[in-house]
Formats: sequence, structure tokens, C-alpha cells
Amino acid sequence: MPYVNIKVTREGGPDGAGPSAAQKAQLIKGVTDLLQDILGKSPATTFVVIDAVALDDWGIGGLPVQDYRAQAR
Repeated sequence: MPYVNIKVTREGGPDGAGPSAAQKAQLIKGVTDLLQDILGKSPATTFVVIDAVALDDWGIGGLPVQDYRAQAR
């Protein structure tokens, strides 16, 4: 019974809320299909959860993501 948790930042999408409902549906189907194709897992028992995280709650390399991106430019 696979459980996959996808975390993305809340940017882009409708109203800056992260991926749209259509994009989330594509992610769910794609991950489910991948687990079925590669590991033979049943789609009926595959769980995919998508969490849209506020940009302020995301960090990379010891920095808030916005600061990290500013340094990378």
C-alpha cells in the first residue's frame, strides 16, 4: 500500500495557491501510474497526498526559499 506525499510551494496556480486542481489530478495519476508500472502496485491501494506549503514555511540550504533564490540569481 504505497503512500506518496508531494510537497510544493504555494506559488503559481489560481490565486497563488499552488498547483491547479487539473495539475494535482495529473500528479496523482502520474505517480499512481509510475508505481503501477515500475513496482506493480495496485492503483486501488496507492495513496497520493499533495500539500501546498506557504513560501515562508519552506527553506533550502539553511535559508528561506526567497532568500535562497535571490542568492542564486
